[in-house]
Amino acid sequence: MQNRLEGKIAVVTGASSGIGRSIVEHYVAEGAKVVAFARNLDALSELADVHSGKVVVVSGDVTKEADLQRLVDETVKAFGGVDIVVPNAGIARVLSFEESTAEAFNTQFSVNLFAAVETVRLFLPHIRKGGSVQFITTFLTQVGFPGLSIYSASKAALKSMSQTLAAELAPKGIRVNSIAPGPIATPLWGTVGLPPDVLNAVAANVTARLMPGAFGAPEDIAETSVFLASDAAKNIFGQEIVVDGGYTIG
Repeated sequence: MQNRLEGKIAVVTGASSGIGRSIVEHYVAEGAKVVAFARNLDALSELADVHSGKVVVVSGDVTKEADLQRLVDETVKAFGGVDIVVPNAGIARVLSFEESTAEAFNTQFSVNLFAAVETVRLFLPHIRKGGSVQFITTFLTQVGFPGLSIYSASKAALKSMSQTLAAELAPKGIRVNSIAPGPIATPLWGTVGLPPDVLNAVAANVTARLMPGAFGAPEDIAETSVFLASDAAKNIFGQEIVVDGGYTIG
């Protein structure tokens, strides 16, 4: 622990498990106080118990405007403002192109793009100068992967939004960047909709392309997030930091 985020206030959505939870834990270890948001109140409460006095929990659904507004209101009530916003909540579903209906698009875009952007928009009046916004994209913005066209498209749109907002919000003293996780061992991997045997076969094929020979861990993304939120990254704007175990280099 280096106290790189001492005195900072952060908001992390999708904070009950996986990457989001790890980001919360790493932020707290670096001196920040965190408002953790997710649907799973039990998991959030456990997180708050472990980090008593350093984590405030708000439960809700990122696709519901009233829930996001309540997150903003409770954060401002507790801390007056915020320094770091990480709209991490996301979903992935494996669907063939034939199954990629407008409804299927809406399901994933509503969380991965619209909710992420709306989270930042609602917090914008309360982000202090020197603040950091971090979107969570994916290494699949750089490579094609069958069955994940909607997921990849939603994250590619988020990457583009991050670059544009970096230019638009820089005059306000707010840095915007994104982190693109590669294959990470999180609960999300098991929710994509594939049978266990198929999922295992896909995992084996993916692992064969990874330089470390294994999926990454949530803390790999959390460490990158800490860096981007810290003063060490004060001159980084509009970048997508890929943390993928070398998958995209060939």
